[in-house]
Amino acid sequence: MRIQKAGQIDDGLWLLGTKESCVYLLEGSETSVLISAGLSYILPDLFRQIASSGLSEKKIGHIIILHAHFDHVGVVPYLKRKWPHLKVYASSRGWEVLANPKAVSVINEFTLKVCRRMKGNDDVLGPLDWQWRDDVRGEALCENSRIDLGGRHIEILETPGHSSCSISAYVPQMKVLFPSDAVAIPFRDEYVIAVGSSFEKYLQSLGKLAVLDVKMLCADHYGCITGEEARRYISES
Repeated sequence: MRIQKAGQIDDGLWLLGTKESCVYLLEGSETSVLISAGLSYILPDLFRQIASSGLSEKKIGHIIILHAHFDHVGVVPYLKRKWPHLKVYASSRGWEVLANPKAVSVINEFTLKVCRRMKGNDDVLGPLDWQWRDDVRGEALCENSRIDLGGRHIEILETPGHSSCSISAYVPQMKVLFPSDAVAIPFRDEYVIAVGSSFEKYLQSLGKLAVLDVKMLCADHYGCITGEEARRYISES
């Protein structure tokens, strides 16, 4: 089964954003984390969904960038400036990309282009300090890194292939996987494979993810997959 509508999708887990640009909020007993960072123009949706779900902004202490493409890092600058306590995570390669002025310029340029294409204009971004600049800093994650939330934790796997900076997040207590684009994108009934860096490493990453016990696969695009389809999705993609 596939879920694309924003809302609670499991115990302590919410799908936020839009079906094209998904962000997930995972609660622990001590703190909450946003997993993936979508496109900048979903920020108004994000705050509206957090409020309507009765979630606490103050409890959100972490955000994980699963790879540093423009459509997966969009909400970070605004949130980090709004919530200075927020811990921002990416792979070490991801931080190299986000420290590169040329890459940052491309991220900001493409963000505007996609916003105008999807919304007809960029008015939604006007009042927001959304652009990437050199003031956003964070911590590097690597294979076997762990983030404790209280009562549950996130394990990190390095999964390059789609990009050289790709990581995936897994919550063993819930059997939930957040692979970003390290697996095929679940567009309609198709498996859209997006290999932008290395096909060999992409296949190696699929093999690494395929051994996990997965009951829910939370994609960055087009929502989450549950049940039997989630269990077989990686091997079929």
